[in-house]
Amino acid sequence: MSTDIQSGDSAVSRARHCLERGEFAQAEHAARTLLADQPHERDGLYLLAVAERLQGQLEAALETLDSLEVHHPQYPRLYQERGHCHVLKRQAAAAIDAFERAVHLNPALPASWRALASLYRMCGRSADAANAAAHVAKLAALPADIVAARSMFADGEIEAAEQRVRQYLRMHGDHIEGMRLLAQIGLKLDVLDDAEVLLESVLALEPGYAAARFDYLQVLMQRHKHRLAREQLAILLKEEPDNRAYRTAQATLSTELGECEQALRLYGALLQEMPEHPELHLSVGHTLKTLGRQGEAIEAYRRAATCRSGYGDAYWSLANLKTYRFSAAEIAEMRRAEAAAGVSVVDRFHLCFALGKALEDRGEYADSFACYARGNALKRREVRYRPEFIEGNTQRQIEVCTREFFAERLGWGSPSEAPIFIVGLPRAGSTLIEQILASHSQVEGTMELSDLPRLVQQLQGRGADPEPRYPAVMRELIGGDFRRFAEQYLQDTSLYRHGAPRFIDKMPNNFRHLGLIHLMFPKARIIDARREPMACCFSNFKQLFASGQPFTYSFEDIARYYRTYVELMTHWDAVLPGRVLRVQHETLARDFEAQVRRLLEFCGLPFESSCLEFYKTARRVHTASSEQVRRPIDTRGLDQWRHFAPWLGPLAAALGDLAPR
Repeated sequence: MSTDIQSGDSAVSRARHCLERGEFAQAEHAARTLLADQPHERDGLYLLAVAERLQGQLEAALETLDSLEVHHPQYPRLYQERGHCHVLKRQAAAAIDAFERAVHLNPALPASWRALASLYRMCGRSADAANAAAHVAKLAALPADIVAARSMFADGEIEAAEQRVRQYLRMHGDHIEGMRLLAQIGLKLDVLDDAEVLLESVLALEPGYAAARFDYLQVLMQRHKHRLAREQLAILLKEEPDNRAYRTAQATLSTELGECEQALRLYGALLQEMPEHPELHLSVGHTLKTLGRQGEAIEAYRRAATCRSGYGDAYWSLANLKTYRFSAAEIAEMRRAEAAAGVSVVDRFHLCFALGKALEDRGEYADSFACYARGNALKRREVRYRPEFIEGNTQRQIEVCTREFFAERLGWGSPSEAPIFIVGLPRAGSTLIEQILASHSQVEGTMELSDLPRLVQQLQGRGADPEPRYPAVMRELIGGDFRRFAEQYLQDTSLYRHGAPRFIDKMPNNFRHLGLIHLMFPKARIIDARREPMACCFSNFKQLFASGQPFTYSFEDIARYYRTYVELMTHWDAVLPGRVLRVQHETLARDFEAQVRRLLEFCGLPFESSCLEFYKTARRVHTASSEQVRRPIDTRGLDQWRHFAPWLGPLAAALGDLAPR
């Protein structure tokens, strides 16, 4: 495989070198040589089209570009090259359309902007010509390295773009466009803390830079810093109240803050202006699902799929309701879309997961597993997960957080009993436990709050030190520090609460930080939502998460994570005996009332029958289990994983002694 890649790179380099020297026939030969082994290779098709155009073979070039579009529809330079072909054929309208598509995908294409400025002038579109000329001037004023890096970023060459812009900034110091581009790369790679700091620096240097402020807003929303995000959005809307991107962000933020009816009004106004916008219909579906309006959510998701053929996220959103059943026609359409040559990777893995669920519901388990496996393989290439980091952190927690460590810090932190932390793995029953507790008059559910992970990131520190500061840094902190952390946590999470004395934080991965939670809130209740290993791990394997949980896309990764989780929870039981209540999902389902009473007693709450009828509680639920917890307990799904037993040998082997005998 590596030899093929190297030979492909060599052929691409030869073709480019020949084009630069004006040896167009030789460039064509090099490109065709590459395509003989890799017929859909992006750069090979693109360079072949360029060589054909430069030799006057315009029809052949356009045919090559059509093939390139089938396999790489988001590649900006194919549209630029198509524009050049149409210019030579004196087809102004087609050329304008091609160049406009090119700059929409990659605004850092000077040749496309120059061509558009000329074409607009020819067509009498003076305002558009002036706008294109302004883009040409802006790009000309930027350093060549920044323009090149931005173009690489738009072309999907993320690593090369990052290297180039970092090198420029190291040599030349702060540059607003360079810093913004590096922040956008961080946003793309989910390195959100770096992106946030970079954009704060950009806005400090140029407060009126609206595009950078909008990037900053996106980062804050992804980091769930909703209070600060709302402040930034207000600044943007004050200057441009009709900006559709800002209004869409406002609707999304309203949903995140639980203001779902307000979000629906905002989305409705946008759909009046853009009735065929698939992403808006999808967002409406998500908001309706959160409110429990399933029928309307289904219609919104179907509408999204109608507005854009092969829209994987729309089909996955239907599947992710867990209660929706696809028709034979819908399954056929998903199969067609997933097999299409030009489908994007993102659409393809969404379609794979949706097909997996659809076929599982029909009892076609072999085909279902094949779809799940294909979707996971595609998604895993998109995430950057390193199990060694999690396992290393676990060992450091065990080394730092000993019985003696906690005994020396007895009584530290806040006396508040308000938070109830539900931890564990995703798909382990935490949403059910939350719904039971949130059905109590003294408790409200919130969401998977990110405040504690952000504090951990703050304690972790920044910089190039390869040895993480957290959790060892807790040895250096004093009681006042942990009380301050707790007070800040209570203040920040108040944004999601509405007056009940107790509230739930169900971020599952907080199990890694129970030592920190204990020192902040020694009286808070902690509940471990536990599910049988095979059932839990395979349920995660079947789940495509909107964000986070990168360990779920291979049997090896999920098994290693589960083993680490069990190891660390065993440690917390040893050093903080009685501090955590373990609720086994299977036991809860089969002995429901007794387990509910046990749960309420642990939380210091009087029994209320409403907790037994949790499915009648009307509240916002943001997780994948939202529809399941709106129905009574059903034990039939406890062993659903056994239908897939013939293909789960590698998972059982990776779990080792944790797998059932």
